[in-house]
Amino acid sequence: MHKTDVTAQPANARLQAWQVIVGGICGLVLTVGLARFAYTPLLPLMQKQAGLTHWQGGWLASINYLGYMSGALLAAWLERPTLRQRLYSAGLLLSLLITAVMGLSDQFWVWALSRYLGGLCGAAGMLLGSGLVLGWLMRQGRRPELGLHFIGLGLGIGVSALGAFLMAEWALNWSRQWLGFAFIGLVFLAPAWIWRPPVPPAASAAQAAALPPAPRWMALMMAMYFCAGWGFVISATFTVAIVERQPLLAGQGPWAWALVGLAATPAVFLWDRVARRWGELKALFAAFALQIVSVLLPALSDGLAAALAGALLYGGTFIGIVSLTLALVGRRTPHNPGKAMARLTLSYGLAQVGAPALAGAMAQASGSYHGALWITAAVLALGLGLLAVLMRERSA
Repeated sequence: MHKTDVTAQPANARLQAWQVIVGGICGLVLTVGLARFAYTPLLPLMQKQAGLTHWQGGWLASINYLGYMSGALLAAWLERPTLRQRLYSAGLLLSLLITAVMGLSDQFWVWALSRYLGGLCGAAGMLLGSGLVLGWLMRQGRRPELGLHFIGLGLGIGVSALGAFLMAEWALNWSRQWLGFAFIGLVFLAPAWIWRPPVPPAASAAQAAALPPAPRWMALMMAMYFCAGWGFVISATFTVAIVERQPLLAGQGPWAWALVGLAATPAVFLWDRVARRWGELKALFAAFALQIVSVLLPALSDGLAAALAGALLYGGTFIGIVSLTLALVGRRTPHNPGKAMARLTLSYGLAQVGAPALAGAMAQASGSYHGALWITAAVLALGLGLLAVLMRERSA
């Protein structure tokens, strides 16, 4: 079986590093930027044109993250390298299909099914794809960081924001915009497919003998990542809607979402450099602190400056939290980094299932997202405290 796994993909067994990185970036744009994040800039339009309520909008986001958590459960269970690579490949193709399906029906159950499958695709890109890329880098003796790879998250957000803005300028309705995003996805499918990371070989003796992380360390990391997931999903789902709800800011929502992507793209380099100088936990502490500020700014002010500054800080911090956390746990389990990432991500996904539905219900009842933002800031503060415990135990 090991021989079959290693040679199952001889055509791209000799890929260059830049090809693996670019392929992974395009895979993230497709599976996360479009299959998951295109919903964010299109949410207000669906509310205006398709009759989607705040409550339904929140539930669609929660269903999407339920799919993501289901994918994380599957990834945490998978052992065979060949199967992990095949499921990642399936996620690339399915991303295009479910994006198109969103524009082909006005039935809530169809949207819900599409959002659930979109969550599965996001898990394939974030966990299986990232694990394959990180494993390939470690096998090649390269720096085991995911900063370059996670450019795909910021780029995906930028593509979804710019695509929504341009299609709105062309006066396309919500349905045609979903189909337009599916067409855009074709551009990223080719490199993502051709330059998929090869199937990893069987674990070496050194990797197999590596001690797993201590249970207490892993529990604290999972609790911290739950808090990060809560902070991530509220802003990822409602950034555009929060801006659009302000009468003087109508039409400015896509710009706020574009700023998230623009900030996230260079931030991956900056957080890698910060981690090299300070260490991963201190870098994560700084990222959490700044993300709390990003959440409080729109909660304290309804102005455009606060909304845009919050979007910039959010884009520049969530990417660092994801990249640093997944790379850290992946390095601690070199024999199967994707599986370890998936186990940690279960807590991230759990937060993403409940938080959007709660935020949507609160907005429906109060007419404002301020309450949800204050709760999010409190949850992120809890994550900050958990990181302080991790740093104290590491220095003890």
